[in-house]
Amino acid sequence: MGSIDTSRGDATIFKSSAPLTGGKRLRELLKDPSKVVVCPGVFEGLTARLAIAAGFDAMYMTGAGTSMSRLGWADLGMATLNDMRSNAEMIASLDPSVPLIADADTGYGGPIMVTRTVTQYARSGVAALHIEDQACRQDTQVQEKRCGHLMGKQIVDRDVYYSRLRAAVATRDSLQSDMLIIARTDANQTYGFDEAIERLQEAVRIGVDIVFFEAIKTKEEAVKICKIFEGTPCLLNVVPGGVTPLSTVDEARECGFRIVIYPGLCMEPMISSVRKELQVLKKTGQPSPSDPESGVRAAFVLAGLEECMAIDKLAGGKAYTGV
Repeated sequence: MGSIDTSRGDATIFKSSAPLTGGKRLRELLKDPSKVVVCPGVFEGLTARLAIAAGFDAMYMTGAGTSMSRLGWADLGMATLNDMRSNAEMIASLDPSVPLIADADTGYGGPIMVTRTVTQYARSGVAALHIEDQACRQDTQVQEKRCGHLMGKQIVDRDVYYSRLRAAVATRDSLQSDMLIIARTDANQTYGFDEAIERLQEAVRIGVDIVFFEAIKTKEEAVKICKIFEGTPCLLNVVPGGVTPLSTVDEARECGFRIVIYPGLCMEPMISSVRKELQVLKKTGQPSPSDPESGVRAAFVLAGLEECMAIDKLAGGKAYTGV
């Protein structure tokens, strides 16, 4: 094949040597005990492109952002496996060398559905997924699941949760996939710290790769969690305005976390800036002056214009000459 420089973008298929899979790359990043893998929350192609261009080592596909951007509805369990998987596949394909950690909610059902979920995520290029112990719409007499930092969550019994994780680990292993399985528990707000810890300890025995203790209430809790699970990477979820007080990468490192996700990092400024621009158009009858760094040309370049031009040229085409 040709020697196009395609370190960023869909044109990676033209590389002479295949890059590491997302799972392998994430495992490499986690080998360095002094490193914290920082994952900005992305929810569609443009925010993913921006995160890649900014040079982050990994990304996190937020379920809340996916629900809001694809469905236009709050994160209350309405997004389906197909919604989440297709979004994850698109994001993961933009640059396979940048691992994508993706929300997989409850696995979308019992062990059979979890098996299907894990299979589809693995084949979509996802580096890691997390499965939680909230109740889902398939559970009897259960209302919709919700964002981890909202109250009123309903938690399934331990055996139900463990069956999800066993199915996830067994499926990943049978596929001989490098994808990592993350066990998330939301039990802290409902049943307390000790229950959440016991659930994650059993998850480690089942064979998960990373633990995700949702809704940590104090820094003391955070330190204790990382000490209990020393040797197993711990993930910290930072939600401004949420119940967890930690916010900086340095704070996470001091506590012992190995991965930090910022689910709302891209979503919140997007809402703020777009709302302001819509108000400008509504009030003045014209948009704000164009910003060269975010104009149409810059957006096209960010989203792979130059890679597409290089592919066309390599193939002998002239479709983009002079663009």
